[in-house]
Amino acid sequence: MNFLPNTFSDAQLLDGLRAGGSARRLYENKLYDRYAYLIRDGSRKHRLDEEQTASAYADAFLSVVDAVVAGRFEGRSGLKTYLYQIFTNKCVDLIRKRTTNRESVHQGVELDPAVFQLPDDTRSVIQQLITQHEAERLRQRLQLLGAKCQAMLLAWADGFSDEDIATQQQYNSPAVAKTSRLRCLEKLREIYRT
Repeated sequence: MNFLPNTFSDAQLLDGLRAGGSARRLYENKLYDRYAYLIRDGSRKHRLDEEQTASAYADAFLSVVDAVVAGRFEGRSGLKTYLYQIFTNKCVDLIRKRTTNRESVHQGVELDPAVFQLPDDTRSVIQQLITQHEAERLRQRLQLLGAKCQAMLLAWADGFSDEDIATQQQYNSPAVAKTSRLRCLEKLREIYRT
């Protein structure tokens, strides 16, 4: 059952997003698809690769859905304007991150400066222990997520694309799989924060 992307008005989309349940999923998909062309446009405008802008778009989309559902979207602008502004801000954040960090690798754990005074073989053992500890913490936190989120995140970590995950886990489309994956990642972040 495919509808044209512009079949629903903003008011209908807002009502559908607030409805919850399976109806909400339908309206999420319609909203996502309606403005997905921003990914390509954002890639050209901000000189980011399409994967980066797709990620920024998905983050912006989730922010919009969250704002609508939580009642923070006041309707002073159209959904497109609201989504576009958040999406643009996410792209600018990526540009800032790229230019300030020069795309350096971010380590999750900083080593105490005293560790660098240890012999190389001792230092590598300590680094391995820290890595094992972090991996164990991640495993414990993954267990707090539902089985579906666990399977999705583990498949994604193993290099499966959203398209592969959509096929394996029977999602309607790769976009829906990506949205679900981002939700799972947000849940995992929340678990880490608490």
